[in-house]
Amino acid sequence: MNEINGIKVPFLPIVEKSGLEPDKFGNSGVQFNDIFTQELDKIKFSNHALKRMESRNIQFSEAELQRLNNAIEKAEMKGAKDSLIMMDKTAFIINIPNKTVITALQLGNEGNDVFTNIDSVVFG
Repeated sequence: MNEINGIKVPFLPIVEKSGLEPDKFGNSGVQFNDIFTQELDKIKFSNHALKRMESRNIQFSEAELQRLNNAIEKAEMKGAKDSLIMMDKTAFIINIPNKTVITALQLGNEGNDVFTNIDSVVFG
């Protein structure tokens, strides 16, 4: 019987689409904990943030997403909880422990110049 992460299963999983090649026992060599940790480390966007970004026509390149991730890491190292991250002319309110973007807005367009319930500001 095949084994996956220490659990015996009566089938051999197909993993070609993931790019992982199974060994002769059906194990891909990647542990659940590794995948789980990778997913937790990714930046998440709340539904509210996604709606605001769409309505405000805020888009990201891969490089900008990496800059945002670097700014989150800086805030995390300083112990921040809810941070305002400024990138170019875009402001993001982010819950740092969850790495979740709460909202996003472009400065100068809407007259919003007061930010509350934050404990830090990071220029990214």
